[in-house]
Amino acid sequence: MSEMRSTIVRLLSNMASAKEIGLYLKRFSRVDAARFAVVKIGGAVLRDDLDALVSSLSFLQQVGLTPIVLHGAGPQLDAQCAAAGIVKQAVDGLRVTTSETLAVVRRVFAQENLRLVEALHGAGVRASAVLSGVFECDFLDQDKYQLVGKVRRVHTESLRAAIAAGSIPVIASLGETAGGQILNVNADWAANELVKELQPYKIVFLTGSGGLLDGQGRVIESINLGSEYEALMRAPWLHSGMRVKIEQIHDLLMQLPPSSSVSITRPDELAKELFTHRGSGTLVRRGERITMHCGWDTLDREQLRVLIESGFGRRLAADYFERTQPWRVFVSEHRRAALVLTEETFTDGERVPHLDKFAVANDAQGEGLGRAAWQAMRERVPKLFWRSRRDNPVNEFYLTQADGCIKGERWNVYWYGLETYSAIAEAVDHCRARPATLKEHAHG
Repeated sequence: MSEMRSTIVRLLSNMASAKEIGLYLKRFSRVDAARFAVVKIGGAVLRDDLDALVSSLSFLQQVGLTPIVLHGAGPQLDAQCAAAGIVKQAVDGLRVTTSETLAVVRRVFAQENLRLVEALHGAGVRASAVLSGVFECDFLDQDKYQLVGKVRRVHTESLRAAIAAGSIPVIASLGETAGGQILNVNADWAANELVKELQPYKIVFLTGSGGLLDGQGRVIESINLGSEYEALMRAPWLHSGMRVKIEQIHDLLMQLPPSSSVSITRPDELAKELFTHRGSGTLVRRGERITMHCGWDTLDREQLRVLIESGFGRRLAADYFERTQPWRVFVSEHRRAALVLTEETFTDGERVPHLDKFAVANDAQGEGLGRAAWQAMRERVPKLFWRSRRDNPVNEFYLTQADGCIKGERWNVYWYGLETYSAIAEAVDHCRARPATLKEHAHG
């Protein structure tokens, strides 16, 4: 038990705050247990990062959450097939699976599944091996791929039974026909079908790279498919493997609710991705278009009031819309995120944008919509200053976005694009003197 406690302390120390974790725990606890999260694990993670994976999954169980885990075993299959003298054949990125290959596939999946389950048991985590009975398949194209399956139905009874017993189901991506023929199933495809059936709150792909990489090999923090997909597909640096991954994620998210997203991260960053606003790795969202307005006239003020009050959990001043003259308002398509900017005049006559409100609806926090709205704003606003209450859980995100921050007893003041000391000093003075428009204890 002390080992479990030290694991939790270590993971907590890498995250923002117990308050932030509590926010997500409360939200996750309201979701049907079988719909909390599907976590897809690549074979390379099982080979190289087993300890970190076990630590992260044990943490989730310690805080009362049970993910559904599905794993692949690509590198292990390559090695075992080579050892058996079987030459790998691939068509359209799929492993051609002969009866000889299938024997190796079944053995390797059983070995890797048991290895993960035993490692979890060794750490005191309840886990159940699920090697069959989940994916009912047809042959994808027997002439072309031989014993490769296309999922036609997902059976969740064994998964729900495991979760009801507080045990993490660990699923191998093997399928079978209605007649009982075992078939090899692409693990990403299997994960997609599982997700479509369960519609989980969180979808996580664990990889060694920790996310999708751009042309310079850097992790892309977020992708909004609604506004970025076509440009991304044209990017010259997007190689075939990553292109296929993004296409699969796109096709998956288009069949899920607008709030759905896929997180791609490393095993040791899983808790950070799930329990902090900042997250970790790449967050791919179906996305909502972000529109810009130059005043209140093109907006439903009552709808905006509800959004702001939902985001902050506090009442907005009754005369807020009368006393606040907006310069720009950025709003998401389904009115679940908004940034209200005013324009302030400094003593030298320069007019500088000020962020008056940044609100994300309570049910949208943590899915990356706020980050998308922020990025849409930042692309059009080269300089900005704003304030935030000292205990605002979003402050960690603000620190990553600001050029600087001055902390105060009541307000922290942030800015980017301000280049002179006098401009920064004036921004700080303005923020400290500006009246609050949310009731006391609000992050306004």
